[in-house]
Parts: sequence; C-alpha cells; structure tokens
Amino acid sequence: MASRCTLATAGHLPPAIVTPDHHARIIDTPLGPSLGLGNLPFESVDVHMPEGSLLALYTDGLIRERGSDLESGLQELLQALSIPEPSLDGRCRTVLDALLNDRPSDDVALLIARTRVLDADHVATWDVPTDPAAVADARAHVSGQLTAWGLEDAVFTTELIASELVTNAIRYAQSPIQLRLILEERCLICEVSDGGTTTPHLRRARTYDEGGRGLFIVAQLAERWGTRHGRHGKTIWAELITDPAPVIA
Repeated sequence: MASRCTLATAGHLPPAIVTPDHHARIIDTPLGPSLGLGNLPFESVDVHMPEGSLLALYTDGLIRERGSDLESGLQELLQALSIPEPSLDGRCRTVLDALLNDRPSDDVALLIARTRVLDADHVATWDVPTDPAAVADARAHVSGQLTAWGLEDAVFTTELIASELVTNAIRYAQSPIQLRLILEERCLICEVSDGGTTTPHLRRARTYDEGGRGLFIVAQLAERWGTRHGRHGKTIWAELITDPAPVIA
C-alpha cells in the first residue's frame, strides 16, 4: 500500500503524528470550515506515514486546560506523545496525565491510532475503461481474485457491488476509473475511484424508474459504505465482513 494518509480539518486543531522512532510533530493541515456551515470546500493534505506511526486527534480542551497559550500547549502535547509506551491506552493515559488537571474545565477527547500497511498480496487493482462492456470484465476480475483468496462465498455479493459502482462511474463520472479490492482480517473492501467530484446520493427509485437503484443495492449489501474525495476525483467504497476468515497463500 502507499502508506499515505489524506487529512482535512473542520475547525479543529491540526492532528499530530508520531513516527516509529518516537519523534512527534504537528501536521501542517489547512483549516477548513466547521461542519454544518454549508457546502464549503475543504482543502486536504497528503502525509506519508510509515508503518507503526501514530496519528493523534484531539480537541482544544486538551491543549488549553492548563491555561497556557496555544503554542506552549502544542509543545507539551508533542513532548507527552514522544514518551514511549507499548500500548495505545498507555500512550493516551500518559498524554492525559501530562496535560490535564484533576478536574478538567472543558470536554476533552483524545484519539490515537496506529498505522498498519498491507502487503501486495492483500490488494488487487484494475484500471477500468469508460466502456459499458468493461462491467463484465470487472465482475470477472472480482470473481477470480476472491477465488484466489479463498472467499468463494463472497463472490456473488462483491460482484454485484463492484458491478453497480463501476456502472455508475462509467455512466456519470470521468476517467480515470479504477477498481480495487482490499483484504483485511475478516473484512473485504471494494473501491471504485473516478475523476469526478460529484458526491453520489442514496435515493429510492420509484417503481417505474429504469435506474437509480445502484447505491441503494450497495447500501443493502454492504456492512458500511461511503465516499471520500481526493485531489483529482473521488472514491466510493463498500465494506463487507468475510466469514470464514480469508486464507492468503
């Protein structure tokens, strides 16, 4: 995988990253509008995060609790994040103990996540031409890859999801179009990326409508689904739970 994290903020302080050698720094992230202020654009930033890095998200109540200025509060946060701890819970406790008083005067939230990089055996990617005939090829790619992963029971559902997403991309979006399968432990993610920027919306098609059911079908079949935007287009993803667990040869 690319070991790349795309970040955007919605009125909050920028996140922090801790590299595997315990060096902590604030990520220079463009400040976006708070959620709920309308359809205003968000500017994102791409950050390389080696495997084992930590990403820390927090509220301003954590920084301003001791009454220090913002810059001093951020430096205290980085110092606390740099202290080695074997577990994420331990790292969170170290930060909270270092920055908070016994009775915090404001709501405080701290979330720390550790990155994990999947090897090439867990990812399959195909470029999709803007031709309706390519939908059949996409289904064949999905079937072949899931069979290779030992997930024959998931072929029908994943084929249907991939078919709907690829069809929508060919009809309504722009090239380049790409289909990707990501295999994690008991989790399979099907992604279709395209060069368009319009966010699709789920709607219920009427009885006599000839189209409009694609995303509704995806939402019914997937455990979760959503859209994320990049610098040059968007990606629609759908997550399925795999049972039994996959076996990689």
